[in-house]
Amino acid sequence: MDYTKAQLIDALVAEWEYLCHDDFDPDEDQTPEEYREDLIEMTIEQLVEETGTDPEFYSLNQYMEYWG
Repeated sequence: MDYTKAQLIDALVAEWEYLCHDDFDPDEDQTPEEYREDLIEMTIEQLVEETGTDPEFYSLNQYMEYWG
């Protein structure tokens, strides 16, 4: 894996912003800043898991090409 923790966090936040853009509920959803703060506390392994990628169907490289 050739991605830094910062790159993974930026990609996850970009995906979060996209997912919440039209459907944000302030009572249930974290803001992008709050989500970023939670991600900062995670290890690289936890961040990779958070991407929901799978080497067989949707690789981390594909995820990073799209969101990173």
